[in-house]
This record gives sequence, C-alpha cells and structure tokens, in this order.
Amino acid sequence: MAAAAAAAVAAVAAAVAVELRAARDRVGLGWRGELAAGILSNLARIDVLEVIADDYYRASRAGIAALGSLARQVPLSLHGVGMGLASTIPAEPRRLHAMARLMKMVQAESWSEHLSFVRAGGVEIGHLAAPPRTPHSAAGAIANIALATRIVGSAPLMENIATLVQPPASTLDEAQWLARILDGAQVPLLLDLHNLYANAVNFGEEPEQMLLRLPLARVGAVHLSGGHWIDAPGGGQRLLDDHLHDVPPAVFELLTVLARHAPQPLTVIVERDGNYPSFEHVLDQLELARAALRAGRSA
Repeated sequence: MAAAAAAAVAAVAAAVAVELRAARDRVGLGWRGELAAGILSNLARIDVLEVIADDYYRASRAGIAALGSLARQVPLSLHGVGMGLASTIPAEPRRLHAMARLMKMVQAESWSEHLSFVRAGGVEIGHLAAPPRTPHSAAGAIANIALATRIVGSAPLMENIATLVQPPASTLDEAQWLARILDGAQVPLLLDLHNLYANAVNFGEEPEQMLLRLPLARVGAVHLSGGHWIDAPGGGQRLLDDHLHDVPPAVFELLTVLARHAPQPLTVIVERDGNYPSFEHVLDQLELARAALRAGRSA
C-alpha cells in the first residue's frame, strides 16, 4: 500500500515537473518589417521576438524609440550577423560598441551572434562562413567572445551555422569544435536546428546522433527555419538553409528530441526572411513548435 502511494506521488511529481518545464518554454518569431502588422496584431500569441541588431546600429532616434517600445510589450532579443567572432582575427570593437549601445537603449533581454567569420584582410565575404574547425580557430573564437562580453556587458548566445562545404584543414568535427568553444568561453548555445539538420544530411551524418553529441545543457535558445535542395557541383544534392520555406517535419522532430533531453527552459524562434505566407500560417508554425516541445517534455 505504501509502495503504491509512493509510486503515485512520484508520478504526480514527474507530471508537475514536465508541466513546469513546458510552462517556461517560449516560442516566438524573428521580427521582419514585412511581418510587422501581423506581429503587432497577435502579440498575445507570440512569447518573444528576435530583432536583427545590425539593422538598427545606425537607426534614427525614432526607430530606436519604436524598438524600445516593442521591447516593453514583449521580451526581445538582439541577433547580430556581422561580427565574425569565430575567427583568429580580433573582432572589431566598433561593432561591439554598437551592440552595447543598442542593448542599453532598447533594454533587450539578451543578444546573440554566429560562430562564423565574415571578413579577412579587410575584405567582406558577404555571408556567414565556417572557419577551419581546429583548436586554433576555437581559441580565436573564445578570445573574441571574451572581448565581446567585456564590451557589451553580457555574454552572447553563440549560434552554429550551416555550410555547403566542409571547412578545409579541419581537425575537429562540428560537435567537438562547438563544445570546445562553448566550454572555453562559458557561453550558451543558440542551437539552429535546421543548420544542424542541413549539415548532417549534406555530409552523411545522422541528425539525431549529431544533436545528442552536443552539450545540450548549454542550449539557451533555438532557431527553426527551412530551406530547399540544390544541385551539388560534384553531383547529387545539398540542402540549402535559406529561411524562405516552412520548417520541415524532420526539424520539428529534432526539437522534440531536444526537449526530451534538455531539462532547462528553451526559447524557440521561428525565422522567415522572405517568400512570406499568410500570417495565420506563420502562427501555425509557432504552434507546431509548441506541440514539438510538449511532445518532448512529456516523453
């Protein structure tokens, strides 16, 4: 009798723990001008917004004031795209100070950047590129993240990126390289699940196994997006992450796996950069993310 009662109490406690974790999970959207009307009309269905910081570094006072007003209505994070922190070249203090000013003026709750390089020798590459995955590049990233943390005043979440080409001269695989940087810099991971999925299928890895090799306890936020298949130069196809398509079912399945294994609250952002559907369809994507989280939490 006592054993049965204890088992019942344990079952209730486990159910409550799942509900509490799920209650702290948040699902939101990347702010885009094309989606502004829909976002502002549906703030009650959006837990958090993510804004591209680089779009506001030189914004007018009115633009900054509008962003600050938005941040007072819904939790807001700033997402950088141009710092190039995963490089042996020191990050440019000018860009870091711009982020620091924007964080202070807007009072955003957090900021993030990519584990990529974007320039070399004064030349802007024009996209997020994966550096050789070596201890040397990891050390450069750790040093740049430390510099960014000092200038901005808070540590960034760092995002894994998609690549169509395996970085040449790499001596570490992606999971090893990410873990080395996150541990060395002591920063959380912004885990882009579509980037992870694309890299896995493009280079013959199993996406779920790749996910489970990451330090999931360090995941602070998640990106979801879509892409499309393109022809590869040597034959076959590669999955291109383009943010122009719906999140594929396989990526929602990865979110469920993540929610099953990561006990901490997760902030999930759905990204869309063009080819916009109806806003109701965008909201449906958020609901699919919530369903995936609930499935993982209850598993």
